[in-house]
Amino acid sequence: MQPLIPMTDYETASAEVKAEYDDQIAKHGRITNMKRTMLHDVQSFKTYMDWYTLYDELQPTFGDRALSIFSHAISTGNDCLICGLFFRKILVDGGEDPEHLELNETEELLRDFGVQITKNPHNIDPAIYEKLRARYSDRVLVQLIAFAGIMYATNLFNTVAKVPLDDVLYSYINEKKEATDNG
Repeated sequence: MQPLIPMTDYETASAEVKAEYDDQIAKHGRITNMKRTMLHDVQSFKTYMDWYTLYDELQPTFGDRALSIFSHAISTGNDCLICGLFFRKILVDGGEDPEHLELNETEELLRDFGVQITKNPHNIDPAIYEKLRARYSDRVLVQLIAFAGIMYATNLFNTVAKVPLDDVLYSYINEKKEATDNG
């Protein structure tokens, strides 16, 4: 599948774009195809990078594993091949089998919330809301929903822009599911 938008090229990029590339490589060891595509507009890129800001805010409350499970549920629910495989990679690299996760109560709640967000955000099971309200402050709930929104938007960007799958993700394709070029 041909990408809608080509990835930016470091060699011909502006100093501002090169600085964002360098920052991503310093933080994450590489820059993803989505980020390289998004860097045609630095403001759009920075808006989407607030996902990491919210992740850092939520991490002390939920932990890395629960946030990965939540993000994986949203991404697979949206049929986003790139993000679904990205979070599959995190789980597999952490020694998990994404098809047979043993979840604690919080992880199950976040997984179920993520699934329901993608199925029908207008009709999320009231029991999920009750559990979330009983456990978390309004601030944490706002952060969690905003985090889900950016995750959802990231899925949408990858799918609509037809961003190519990153080479490091090919080995994480689940053979049981038919993969497309970009979900």
